[in-house]
Amino acid sequence: MLAERLTEDLKQAMKDQDKLRLSVLRMVRAAIKNVEIEKRRPLTDDEVLDVLNRELKQRQESLAEFEKAGRDDLSRQAEEEIRILRQYLPEPLDEEALAALIDEVIRETGATTKRDLGKVMSVLMPKVKGRADGKKVNQMVQQRLADA
Repeated sequence: MLAERLTEDLKQAMKDQDKLRLSVLRMVRAAIKNVEIEKRRPLTDDEVLDVLNRELKQRQESLAEFEKAGRDDLSRQAEEEIRILRQYLPEPLDEEALAALIDEVIRETGATTKRDLGKVMSVLMPKVKGRADGKKVNQMVQQRLADA
């Protein structure tokens, strides 16, 4: 399980005295623990992926703010944290693979207009979970349906 892998890597980071990795993994474990407490049960791998994606998105937003403010020191740290988090996420889909998957789902659902967006997204999102940004997927689906 993904949560167990995170715990093992946390222990290894302690042994290696890798302060940044240790810090990132502790934050992720704490976020997972908070969700487990809220749900009153251990999380599934999919739910752990959701937590990891949320943590990644927060750091990406922080990175953009740090770059805007000219804070190179904080930008470098955010980039390292993003690199560490990405090690636990599935390989992202490239533009071409995502487009092919969108076309497949559109055919599968029989969608023809923008009104069918919800139908397409409900089938598509579980297939791309953790591998593509939802906003980008939505835009691509809208464009495909507009061209149809």
